[in-house]
Order: sequence, then structure tokens, then C-alpha cells
Amino acid sequence: MKLICIGRNYAAHIDELNNERPKEPVVFIKPDSAILPKEQDFYIPDFTDNVHYEVEVLVKIKKVGKHIAKEFAPNYYDEIGLGIDFTARDVQQELKSKGLPWEKAKGFDGAAVVGKWMHKNKYENIDKLGFSLLKNGEIVQNGHTSLMLWKIDELIAYVSTYFMLKKGDILFTGTPAGVGRVVANDYLEGRIGEEAFFALNVR
Repeated sequence: MKLICIGRNYAAHIDELNNERPKEPVVFIKPDSAILPKEQDFYIPDFTDNVHYEVEVLVKIKKVGKHIAKEFAPNYYDEIGLGIDFTARDVQQELKSKGLPWEKAKGFDGAAVVGKWMHKNKYENIDKLGFSLLKNGEIVQNGHTSLMLWKIDELIAYVSTYFMLKKGDILFTGTPAGVGRVVANDYLEGRIGEEAFFALNVR
């Protein structure tokens, strides 16, 4: 099982980090060891003092697929979720400045929060989902899938050109604007609409 992550999929987030708008999806991989175990607190690693939260809508792949056409992409997933792509921003910036890969900043243990899953049929249109992240009870990220540069089915088609998708793979679809630093004793809660999908403490 692999975690396939999309960067720079919301224009406002691209702007807040002063990144260049990509002409095609930015793709990176997190190992499955990055998944934070259920009900476990998130511990800030010793090698960074600037971890950022990035809330994202998740998609769970349900069967093997390769070179999937966009119109057939809905056949490859049933479940939608919400999670966090934790990023050691200081480490990432140093790596980027040297033209090096981001894995140390994105794939460390506990860097991927995966909340509960819901059947996509619960939602009228998954391309029109509102979602949010609350930190200590205040909304810090407020996103909407309609603002994705590349929608879920487009992402599945694109990613499957390069990687064979397998049952259980998880697609992180990108984060909206509002990312920020976490510190010890923060409490994070992620929601789609008004429904909570995960909650965790930062240590």
C-alpha cells in the first residue's frame, strides 16, 4: 500500500507559499510507515521545529488499475476521507533549495493522518465538498474541492499513467490555503461539512 500525494492543487495555497503554478499535477509518495496509528497523538520529530499541518481530502483505491481513463476513474474508488499531510517545512525548504527530493520532510513516521472513511454516495457531488481543519477550536483551513486545479478523477487518470494503482492505496488530493505551524498541546480536528473525520493532539 502506498500514499500518493498531490502538491500545489489549490491556487491560493500555491500563492501563500510563493510557489510556481504547475502545468501538471505535482506528485510525491509517502511510505505506509508514515501513517499515524489510530488514536495516537502526533509527536513533533526531533529533527524539525517547524511542522506544518495540511488538511486534504483522501480517496481510497479499491482495485488494481493502470492507464485509467478519466471517465472510468470513478470505478476505482468508493470511499472518501480526510487527513493531514504533515510537513517539516524547514527541512523541505532546505531540500528544495538544493534541488533534492522531499521525502525526509514529507514521509517521516506519523506524517500522514488518515481519518475515517465514508462511501462517496453519501455526497451529492464529490467535486463540491466543503472541508475544514480546526486548531484549538478555530478554523485555520477552509477548503472546497471545486477549487482543485485537477479534480479527483483527473488525478487518478494522471497518477495511473506513472504508477500502477492497487487496492488500499490512498490518494492525498492536495491542501487549500491556510497551512501553518503546530506546536505541543495543539488540538486538531478535521471535518467534511459539519462531520468530524479525525481529531488528534500534538505533543
